[in-house]
Amino acid sequence: MFAKPQSNVVSKVPGYMQSKGTQRQKAIICDREIRFRTSLQNTILDVLRARHGWQEADGDGEWDFFWCDREWIHQNYDTTFLQEHQKILHFRNYYELTRKNLMVKNLKRFKRQTEKEFGKLEAQGFEFYPSTFELPLEYHIFVEEFKKNPGAIWIMKPAAKSQGHGIFLFRKLKDITNWRKGDYQPVSDQTQKEVPELYVVQRYIADPYLVGGRKFDLRVYVLVLSFNPIKAWLYREGFARFSNTRFSLDSIDDTYVHLTNVAVQKTAPDYDPEKGCKWSLHRLRQFLLAKHGVEAVQQTFKEIDNIIVKSLQSVQKIIINDKHCFEMYGFDVILDSKLKPWLIEINASPSLTASGKEDYQLKYGLLCDVLNVLDLENRLSGQERRIGGFDLLWDDGPVLPDDSPDGQEVITVPTTTTYLGCHNDRRKQLRELYRNNPAKTQN
Repeated sequence: MFAKPQSNVVSKVPGYMQSKGTQRQKAIICDREIRFRTSLQNTILDVLRARHGWQEADGDGEWDFFWCDREWIHQNYDTTFLQEHQKILHFRNYYELTRKNLMVKNLKRFKRQTEKEFGKLEAQGFEFYPSTFELPLEYHIFVEEFKKNPGAIWIMKPAAKSQGHGIFLFRKLKDITNWRKGDYQPVSDQTQKEVPELYVVQRYIADPYLVGGRKFDLRVYVLVLSFNPIKAWLYREGFARFSNTRFSLDSIDDTYVHLTNVAVQKTAPDYDPEKGCKWSLHRLRQFLLAKHGVEAVQQTFKEIDNIIVKSLQSVQKIIINDKHCFEMYGFDVILDSKLKPWLIEINASPSLTASGKEDYQLKYGLLCDVLNVLDLENRLSGQERRIGGFDLLWDDGPVLPDDSPDGQEVITVPTTTTYLGCHNDRRKQLRELYRNNPAKTQN
């Protein structure tokens, strides 16, 4: 199910099963408070200010932890010397996985590589994203595919925008004639003349799974500590974002029907901010279990694991790995009428602004647990497979069930230890994790 990790070592156990002596030693901050910086004024600031033993750095003063924005990375990373102990959000070229055109480019390349090395059967595990083309570069290839599928609906998206900006659906080539002629937003470049803004065009998922007649997608949180080797944690909780209007293909111009982005839905005339348009992943999983049974739901969530792992593997050799960096991705996934998950996009900076009380509680707990996993306080052993709401998904190989024998060949054994959408008893788990540690438990 999963491709082999890209490594010179063919047979070995995952990192969490290795002895402590083989783990890289961490830089320890033990004689003072941990100094943090962030430019954001939302939930992450609340979490950092409330964290025991952490102190906000003064202005541009020295810091140990920096939850920075992407613009800071672009402007400062290459000229900043990071001390051994410092941690910062975002890898240098994080966008290889989060720009829509680059994400698909890397997935296509990795699929070809997998098929060449392991055969077509293994490459079938990449059938989780719709037919996608980059425009204007692949316009003529897209036209050929378009003609093979008469009547199909396609969706156009700017490659580097978010929150639903610039997205539209179409059925006919003439619907994008103006775009093709250049009647669209150009991108300014100081070194060049104005160039066309890059778009991706995708086959639209025209048969989405509906709840109450409404379309939804899933936001799944993944914390990546390293790309070489890959070490990724999957958060148990997340949410399903629903459209505010019942689904129909009669009007493909209605964004309230087809786009689930909160930024779009909250502008609907009948939007209720108290109710919102979200379900927790736990609630959704319980709904699906009641309707379809355990086996079908487990298969769906196992396929979501596959999407996450293969996406990370597709950029493993491209991302500039740095022990100072980490990434908290927001994977957006949609289910079709057969419960098959499809990857829509991956966000490098998923929104941390809460849309309501439950959303705030989810994001507050998520961010607390990000800090717990990063463990700047050095309270953990490095062998943990669960920390708060995070479960270890991949550690230089799939994380095995508890009853798997140590040292067995694990390269192609699929992981079955994820608990996406399961009950998130993170507070209880943290108390047990830290029960033998005198340091204060972080909530």
